[in-house]
Amino acid sequence: MSRKEPLRTVKGMRDILPPESVLWNRIEMASREVFAAYNYQEIRTPLVEPTELFARGVGADTDIVTKEMYTFDDRDGQSLTLRPEATASVVRSYIEHRMWEQPGVKKLYYIGPMFRRERPQKGRYRQFYQIGAEAVGSDSPAVDAELLEMLVELLGRVGLTGSILFLNSVGCANCRPKYLEVLREELGKVRGQLCVDCQRRSETNPLRVLDCKVPEDQPIIDKLPTILDLLCTECREHFDKLQSYLRDRKIPFTVRPRLVRGLDYYTRTTFEIVHGALGAQDSLLGGGRYDGLSEMLGGPAAPGIGFSIGEDRFALALSQLAESELSATQLFVIWLGEEAYRHAAELARELRKRDVAVELLADSVKLKKALELASRLGIRHALLIGEQELAERKYVLRDMTQGSQKTVTREELFEEFAGKAAASHAAPVPAEKGAETR
Repeated sequence: MSRKEPLRTVKGMRDILPPESVLWNRIEMASREVFAAYNYQEIRTPLVEPTELFARGVGADTDIVTKEMYTFDDRDGQSLTLRPEATASVVRSYIEHRMWEQPGVKKLYYIGPMFRRERPQKGRYRQFYQIGAEAVGSDSPAVDAELLEMLVELLGRVGLTGSILFLNSVGCANCRPKYLEVLREELGKVRGQLCVDCQRRSETNPLRVLDCKVPEDQPIIDKLPTILDLLCTECREHFDKLQSYLRDRKIPFTVRPRLVRGLDYYTRTTFEIVHGALGAQDSLLGGGRYDGLSEMLGGPAAPGIGFSIGEDRFALALSQLAESELSATQLFVIWLGEEAYRHAAELARELRKRDVAVELLADSVKLKKALELASRLGIRHALLIGEQELAERKYVLRDMTQGSQKTVTREELFEEFAGKAAASHAAPVPAEKGAETR
């Protein structure tokens, strides 16, 4: 019988394996902790939504809707789509469940997979993961500032330094049409010099030209007029207050007048955080206001603001962490002899009850081979239990990275490792923030 070819993942999708999955869990745990501190609660929406939700919410002329969505007809003939983003789904849920009838701003977060059929590249996949948050029910710039503060806290919590916050306003339904008129006029003068996509966008959605990533188009885009020169009084006051609130919080930012987001629902505040570890495509996360999205989806007026982090790229930015730091296992227990095994199994059980990650050898092996295995697994500490240790009620604790070892009692062992497990749930001090740039 001939051997069958092994199956592989679908193009643009991947498995997330240890120790990378350990890093992902840390990111998600830190996110949940920070979101809870700011009173954001988790929402889980379906992976599949009506196609019309994204056509109406994201925009029928966006690249996502026209080129990238996974869309299919179910057996009832309804057009369904694997969600390419989550904001439209969250607002759909807000409307469907009449959340506006509850008091206060609805502060929601999500963590999960999204799907877009775009060209796979470093940090970008066709099934990708996002961590995001939405605050629905207020148009106050104070909400914007708090959300950005929360983002800075999250980046500090996971130890990511060197990121840059870019900020802009894209106006509202009152002032943006005037800007679009001016922008269309200027684009008409240079349309033939732009890429094919931007030539089309200049007619259908000129604001999207500013979001073009083609390097040859950038000098042309840099000379286009900016919306900051044409903001209405209300949008100007909103943007000025936001900047003032960020200065109060000592959060550094750079105003980038041509910053727009790739989706049609954004209004007023838009922002992006970039990081050099991601290379040329250095965007780590982005977001902004979407004050008219609820009405576009058939709901009541419900101004909101949100962001999404590409978790794949977030993990990539943190990939410089040593593999030993990413090992989920804290202690590798080595036993020599049957009695030592029984004692080691009881000891491991008690440590695990205290949230200490313990790997207990299943088979009897020679000490040298066991230590080599612990080293290959990237586990920093190994505990040795043999006849002498049982008799003296003391264990040998070996630091695999430094090559040193010491003798510890059961009480000392529990104090050191149970204490570390408890400390791992505490929030580290955020990274120091730099000065504002304008």
